[in-house]
Amino acid sequence: MSPAGASPLLRRIAHRASRIAHHRFSPSRHHAPILLLLAALTLSPAARANIMNGRNYVPLAAWARVNGFSGYTLNHGTEFILTNQTSRLEFEQDSADSSINGVGVRLSFPLAKGGFISQLDVDKTIRPLVFSQKPSAKKITTICLDPGHGGKDPGNRVGRFFSRNEKTYTLALALELRRQLQQAGYKVILTREQDVYTDLPSRPGLANRRGTDLFVSLHFNASPADAANVRGPETYCITPLGAASSNDAGGVGSGHSACAANRLEDKSLLLAYQVQRSLVHSLGLTDRSVRRARFEVLRTAEMPAILIEGGYMTHPVEGRNIFDPGWRKQMAAAILRGIVRYQKLTAPAPPIVSTHPTSSAKKTH
Repeated sequence: MSPAGASPLLRRIAHRASRIAHHRFSPSRHHAPILLLLAALTLSPAARANIMNGRNYVPLAAWARVNGFSGYTLNHGTEFILTNQTSRLEFEQDSADSSINGVGVRLSFPLAKGGFISQLDVDKTIRPLVFSQKPSAKKITTICLDPGHGGKDPGNRVGRFFSRNEKTYTLALALELRRQLQQAGYKVILTREQDVYTDLPSRPGLANRRGTDLFVSLHFNASPADAANVRGPETYCITPLGAASSNDAGGVGSGHSACAANRLEDKSLLLAYQVQRSLVHSLGLTDRSVRRARFEVLRTAEMPAILIEGGYMTHPVEGRNIFDPGWRKQMAAAILRGIVRYQKLTAPAPPIVSTHPTSSAKKTH
């Protein structure tokens, strides 16, 4: 993939984070004119149009009103902020970058002028993260970890005289994460435990055969062209049907057919979000957002599946951290916290206990 620097929206979010941390976003006299302007969008003829470039769009103002959010705009009406008692959503006109409760999430399509969001993003990005999902069918007990690359495939390589290979550090992270997951009570299998080559289809294939409950592929990124600036984790999940992947600049993948992973795409998105949130907040890392991709290791997974790019080996500071066992231990702990948080949010519904006495129950007088 070709990494790019953080978007203006994400930079502004980071800059405002400390200022807005304890601020309650409710309508005020300062925001009243902007709120009226945003609400007026739902009454204009343009707001009633819902087809743009062959896709369905809805006005954010109308969606906010129906779903109990307040809204206002910033930067001359090009930034849209929606809030309720539990959530804060930030969008930027003509951009696919968004923020959901302080975590970057890449939309499938840019926000259109006037505050219109694609219906696909409402259904496949916003709702799975803002509203409660249907509980999982069973408790998470077994997790498959996939250390990226291995053997003849070194992955990213950095260093002129003493080369460091991505495959070495993905395996080291996987072994540390396995240790911590096992301590937390999970069963763990690895797609490789040594420096051996495992082809891509075999990785989710192993998870499917073993009936694991989650699949987590571990990688590290590189950006030789902009090593001093590009840093931070990205967490990927499967691309929804009808959208192009985040790493597909040409958009040719929007016509891609459905795959096995699409059956659990909402769960995968929530897992990716919770892991990205934990990495960024626990370790203080630059947030490069939750993204979508039809990576081969994700397409055929029959359980919630994500791919973590844990940072940039080429960055002078982040690279040193990735090579440090102590830092990888912290990263593993952050991933574990994200998984635990996901499990709490999707825990199976408790069994229904009957309150009717059984036929064998003794009568009391």
